[in-house]
Amino acid sequence: MDTAVKTNQRPSRIPFDPAAARGSLFQAFLDARAQFGGSTPALVDGDGRVLTYDELVRASFALGHALRKGTKRDEKVGVMLPTGVGAAVAFLALTAYGRIPTMINFTSGAADLKSAIRTAEVKRVVTAHRFIELGKLEDVAQTVGEAAELIYLEDVRAKLSLSDKLTGLVGSLSPNFLAPNFMLHRTQSDKPAAILFTSGTEGQPKGVVLSHHNILTNVAQVRAHIDLYASDVVFNPLPVFHCFGLTVGMLLPLIAGIKVVCHPTPLQPREIVRRIRESQATILLSTDTFISQYGRAGEPGDLDSLRLAVCGAERVRDETRTFFRRKYGMDILEGYGVTEASPVVAANQIEANHPGTVGRLMAGMEARLDPVEGIPNAGILKVKGPNVMLGYIRADAPGRIVPPEGGWYDTGDVASIDADGFIAIRGRVKRFAKVGGETVSLAVVENIAAALWPDNHHAAVAVPDATKGEQIVLVTDVAEARRLDLVAWAQNHGASELAIPRRVISIAGLPVLGTGKTDYVSVQKMAEQDAKSGRT
Repeated sequence: MDTAVKTNQRPSRIPFDPAAARGSLFQAFLDARAQFGGSTPALVDGDGRVLTYDELVRASFALGHALRKGTKRDEKVGVMLPTGVGAAVAFLALTAYGRIPTMINFTSGAADLKSAIRTAEVKRVVTAHRFIELGKLEDVAQTVGEAAELIYLEDVRAKLSLSDKLTGLVGSLSPNFLAPNFMLHRTQSDKPAAILFTSGTEGQPKGVVLSHHNILTNVAQVRAHIDLYASDVVFNPLPVFHCFGLTVGMLLPLIAGIKVVCHPTPLQPREIVRRIRESQATILLSTDTFISQYGRAGEPGDLDSLRLAVCGAERVRDETRTFFRRKYGMDILEGYGVTEASPVVAANQIEANHPGTVGRLMAGMEARLDPVEGIPNAGILKVKGPNVMLGYIRADAPGRIVPPEGGWYDTGDVASIDADGFIAIRGRVKRFAKVGGETVSLAVVENIAAALWPDNHHAAVAVPDATKGEQIVLVTDVAEARRLDLVAWAQNHGASELAIPRRVISIAGLPVLGTGKTDYVSVQKMAEQDAKSGRT
């Protein structure tokens, strides 16, 4: 993640304490309410509505009490909502009563949505009529509704019983009084707290199961790594179905007593710049792709309130750093995270900024590099620590958690680590592309092409893109191959549009190695040369 800094304040970091990561997420939230005061503003919704800790606690108890009637303890319940009050309350409500919030990526294709729901064994998904209508997501709702029961927040609120309302009131006044009736005080910290999904290596998303201890550890690690102040205001436009948006963008501020301003989508540059200026936000969460758009949309002075711009999910380009330094006087620091690590693994710091690296590991983590043939002075980055996931749930074994072997998570990235502990990511050993912050399997791209043209050969590679981070190029020996054919196939089969290549190159025959395997190095050079020539 990246940090742009403007402050003369003295550091106020909290030393990393593993003991602070015990217990449940909801207990940590209640502890924050007790520490910072129930009347303290905690969260600002997309429409500007401000909720205090007391109001969030009351809403969480009331909604949780209502939702428990149709669910059972330890059940995975889907959450398909934009970043905002609804998502925060739904998450807290479910975890308060021992349910496991399962974050649904509503931007996925139909096939991925259904696969994710089956993989996690989700029977019910919490969403909202207003969200579906404003987002024009009727088709998504229909797809999800075919795999699970949709529960609309507006309908639940309209039917809240007197018991639900009294539970919310009593919970906000004396949460400990309700202890026998919910899982808060009995939730073991090593039990599942949330499930998020990967993009999948073959179009089958994997569920990443994070425990209460995993997430609370990462919150504690970030608080020990980066300066945070009571006066800070976090601006979070990132979706909560991504771990960065969930942990750093929602849970960390609520636990740390820092007001968070939510925005339902990162795709509104001018509106986001306006809200940053009006809210006087001091910390911005974003990605390289999106922050570049915000920078272009804003005028000098619009982002003056920011002291930190924290970016994750993709590499921050040199052009972005240069642009922000010139226009806004902001220096950007890069960092690194993966969903499987809850998600923050490493980050540069204000006083230790090494451009070209992603900084040093979070406290309590270990890293090792496994050698990669043909790549000197680097290796496959593997990490271990208390923030690393409980394990994966795979499509071929729904509901079964498979822990990482020996506790080590293979990031799939090739990296180097210098003598001072700074990590530089050299590239991806697995064949994935980053398109607008989303991970896309190049194997899936090739599979789509093979479904269309089964008698031909295809290779997909990723090349740099000035606005999206990377773009996918398909090289094929189909003479008349068209991108429109791939788009049509994806739409008809529910595949994600992210898996559609930006460009298609037709050649007489794909280069192969002596073993008969595709020579991806040659294909990569071909695609990069084609991009430089400006062909489409």
